[in-house]
Amino acid sequence: MTLTLPVAPASTSTSPLPVESTAGAKERTLPAAAFSAPLRIRTAAVIGAGTMGAQIAAHLANVGIPVLLLDVPPTELLLEEQARGLDLRSPAVRNRVTRTLFDRACKLSPSPLFTKSAAALVRLGNVEDNLPEVREADWVIEAILERLDLKQTLHRQLAALVRPDALVTTNTSGLPIARLVEGLPPTYTRRFFGTHFFNPPRYMKLLELIPGPNTEPALLQSFSTFAASVLGKGTVVGKDTPGFVANRIGCYDLQTALWLMLEEGLGVDDVDAITGPVIGRPKSATFRLCDVVGIDLMAQIGANLREMLPRESERRVFAQPKFVTEMIERGWWGAKKGQGFYRRIKGAKGAEVQVLDHRTLEYRPVATPAFPSLTAVNRIPALPVRLRALCSIGDAAGRFAWKHLSTVLCYAANLVPEISDDLVTIDNAMKWGYNWELGPFELWDALGVAEVVARLEREDRPVPALAKALLASGRTSFHQMRANRVYTFAPGSDADVEQTTPPQALRLDRVRAAGGVIGHYSGGSLLDLGDGVACLEFHNKMNVIGEEQLTLLREALERVRRDFAGLVIGNQGPHFSAGANLKEFATYISQGHWEDIDAMLRRFQEATSTLHQFEKPVVAAVHGYTLGGGCELAMGCDHVVASAETYMGLPEVGVGLIPGAHGTKEMLVRCTEGIPAGDDPDYFAGVRLAWETIALARIGGAAVEAAKLRYLRNGEWTLVMNQDWLIGTAKAKVLAMAPDYRPTPMRTNIPALGRTGSANLRSALHNMHCAAQISAHDQKIGARLAHVLCGGDLTSPQFVSESYILELEREAFLGLCGEPLTLARIQHMLITGKPLRN
Repeated sequence: MTLTLPVAPASTSTSPLPVESTAGAKERTLPAAAFSAPLRIRTAAVIGAGTMGAQIAAHLANVGIPVLLLDVPPTELLLEEQARGLDLRSPAVRNRVTRTLFDRACKLSPSPLFTKSAAALVRLGNVEDNLPEVREADWVIEAILERLDLKQTLHRQLAALVRPDALVTTNTSGLPIARLVEGLPPTYTRRFFGTHFFNPPRYMKLLELIPGPNTEPALLQSFSTFAASVLGKGTVVGKDTPGFVANRIGCYDLQTALWLMLEEGLGVDDVDAITGPVIGRPKSATFRLCDVVGIDLMAQIGANLREMLPRESERRVFAQPKFVTEMIERGWWGAKKGQGFYRRIKGAKGAEVQVLDHRTLEYRPVATPAFPSLTAVNRIPALPVRLRALCSIGDAAGRFAWKHLSTVLCYAANLVPEISDDLVTIDNAMKWGYNWELGPFELWDALGVAEVVARLEREDRPVPALAKALLASGRTSFHQMRANRVYTFAPGSDADVEQTTPPQALRLDRVRAAGGVIGHYSGGSLLDLGDGVACLEFHNKMNVIGEEQLTLLREALERVRRDFAGLVIGNQGPHFSAGANLKEFATYISQGHWEDIDAMLRRFQEATSTLHQFEKPVVAAVHGYTLGGGCELAMGCDHVVASAETYMGLPEVGVGLIPGAHGTKEMLVRCTEGIPAGDDPDYFAGVRLAWETIALARIGGAAVEAAKLRYLRNGEWTLVMNQDWLIGTAKAKVLAMAPDYRPTPMRTNIPALGRTGSANLRSALHNMHCAAQISAHDQKIGARLAHVLCGGDLTSPQFVSESYILELEREAFLGLCGEPLTLARIQHMLITGKPLRN
């Protein structure tokens, strides 16, 4: 793995030091260059181990930064502590609150940690004994309770403790940044600003940076670079205003939908059907999102905003309807309480999701809303076209969509320049913080600025001054592409502002817009990335690999052979690839077309297993689901550039099969290649590891975990924290490898243990079946897998070639395709998306 991070050993100091007063302290000044120098954050301290603090500490540990995590010491003993003879001064008691909170965070699902071992980088303490140790930290993050007085008191203490070159930030979702450090020395306030992480910090891309009145701009820029490259964040700089950027608009969006639902007489599930993927939002839409966040928390955020917002028209929106207040009083707070706008119960047919009827406060089954407009537009793939069509239809869904979107878009436009001076900041905040497909001003452009303004005027609704200014300037959209560059309207300026991105942030949509498509199918394209590097991009549902993709891969390699220095295989959809096209296999199996299955499998094996032998470098850029055939494709490449959030593995047993596109062979190689040679090397341990990894369908929950499982090979993969940089980094890797590239020859020294090895594995399967841990079909799949991994029916151990193992792999795969229980598993997966254990 390749990852360059500044890491220093964690401090082992535990001696308590006195807390100094800032009164009369001599100010220590730093040279101006200290603010613009690249940040080297080797150690960090997080104060506050609650929901956010513990997870921020975990994410810092994910990237190799040792962290000191502090919270308050307990004020009362537990019964078990009393029984052990401990008191409140006992070291085991002092850090109990911090330990409990951090342990709770580590048990969250999905996990805040890349691997369990990363938790070792988090050192636990308490604010009474260990606060002075923040002197050793390069970055101190305050993440305590959202109370102004408590935060102010803590920052007065920190101002006397931190080094003059240390960075200090506060994690707050809306408290005034300037007020937190009022009266503190400039040496402290210059290196202080807000860092608003979104929950959960590991997975949410947005990090809002909110400068205080004295924050050094160069320091803010240096930190933004650090956050993007090391933490993998998308940063936006907002102003110190209520709710900052994303929550100011996002909470307004949710509240507007809530009030409009009542006005239009719709139900909760009606609104979620309208405000989800059809308008470019996540499946959680409006009310499912409220359940996830917590209805009580949403109401508290609304109350906080009502206190701080300057205009009564805004404050009214953030009030709560009577039925929401009643839900909160009943404890119906959402997912954390088991019920909110939705609940899951056990019905006659198993688990059933019910939705709240806000009129009666009773639950009913979720219904599929029968809106003609949704039925019509759901078939339109392009979001701008879909939005225009939906808003033009006069049924209940079309009316709601137009009223809701237009209200939120006008609100966002009216917040410029109050919350931000530039429009890209607002767009990115909503895309990264709320997972909108298009930001507010991109939505203006999608609907047509002139068209939206004209409709607002027809409806006698106020038009934002920003939209009027845009049209008065002769422009027709907030964003324009010219010569493959994107320019954004800058209010008050005659010139548009060019959107700039780091060179690593190579965008495939820009490549396509610039005419970089050199081969196209419905399910994939071949693109020219420039500098002699091509990119094979899949773009079908879940990027599954079928006949069309294999044909495109073969043609891509031919084109690269003639015209390019190397190839990147990657895309910028949600996932690299969820595996082979099961629909194609299910069709062939149900029709008994065994020759077609054999032919397709041979093409798949040839494509994945011979990439190493191709005469030019091939680099995979993986992210999201990289499963089954997608994992096998990546394993066949010379190098893998992996997003931190890569979920990689070989789950074929879940559909009654084994990896059949060189995945079984490759896992055998990877699990045995590191075993020391000698007179009697223990190859069985490696074979068993490969067998267990495949048979148990182990999936790496992050790229670093996938490497531990051998799906990524040491020295042949690079970790990229910022997914936007994935394709650009892969391109750079191709160019670095190309001048001295030599293909890898086919291996002929793969250990095969033969009958003895497979007998041992079959014995383990027998015991598992007798203990009712696996089904008879699982046992059969495991035995076929063992047969392949041990080299078939050999009478004694020997070394064999890759082609020999591939032949066994294909035979086992084909044999399992003929099993009725395998077809049942495949069909169940296609219908439900879940494995069937039959």
